[in-house]
Amino acid sequence: MNEIKAQYYNKLENNTVRCVLCPHNCRIRNGEWGICSVRRNIDGDLYAESYGQISSIALDPIEKKPLYHFHPGSYILSVGSYGCNLRCLFCQNYSISMEAPNTVYISPENLIYKAFELKKSDNIGLAYTYNEPLINYEYVLDCCKLAKAKNLKNILVTNGYIREEPFKEILPYIDAMNIDLKSFYNDFYRKICGGKSDFVKNTIYTAATSGCHVEITTLIIPGLNDTEKEMEELSSWIADISSDIPLHLSRFFPRYKLTDKEFTPRATLDKLAQIAGKHLKYVHLGNV
Repeated sequence: MNEIKAQYYNKLENNTVRCVLCPHNCRIRNGEWGICSVRRNIDGDLYAESYGQISSIALDPIEKKPLYHFHPGSYILSVGSYGCNLRCLFCQNYSISMEAPNTVYISPENLIYKAFELKKSDNIGLAYTYNEPLINYEYVLDCCKLAKAKNLKNILVTNGYIREEPFKEILPYIDAMNIDLKSFYNDFYRKICGGKSDFVKNTIYTAATSGCHVEITTLIIPGLNDTEKEMEELSSWIADISSDIPLHLSRFFPRYKLTDKEFTPRATLDKLAQIAGKHLKYVHLGNV
């Protein structure tokens, strides 16, 4: 293990710590991990156990993130690690988010070198993606700083489930984000994802009002978040921040623990896109 001490935690009694990186505020006993499975208490200090551990790396079209309105036609070196701080029953990348994939260690310096070398292949920078990047906070922040020094772009593809203080620390280094807004309602987040939507909305608001380029993705799941009422509320809320924020409505296919659900009918996506289009300038369909 690369013994990199974590940021954002408090020491408690009996070698216990409280992680304050994300809204779970995990109380972690000695030798145990937080909900994310990557932040571990070792003898009363919190360590970022996944630091530099890369499970996935690829040069992707930027539209695949999805980012349709940020340097379209370019490519982005995309990297992922493992773990997640939500427990979405429909996880599309559960093999790395919920399980323990094979990884290789890549230092921040080597990753930035690789990204810089790929500029000749139209690479514009680094995308931290595939699993939830913000649980790997220390590594992402270190890479972001080095990338900025090389005039490379930093992109986050994130569930947005982070506390405001650490988010504001990393935000100046981020050029663009795609944030999952899985539902407009806390009840959905509580039952289906193990979280609260209010924190994600705060991340979206903070990022969008900071000048960072933001696009939002909502995976539409039949019977769970596909009502016209919810889309009306969700899209009008986004528009209150800015009607220029693009919204991606993505088609659900049965995965992980929601294999009993049908895939999203195209007609449902078309109807919801029509509703969102009353409030937002850019609405895109994904997985169609």
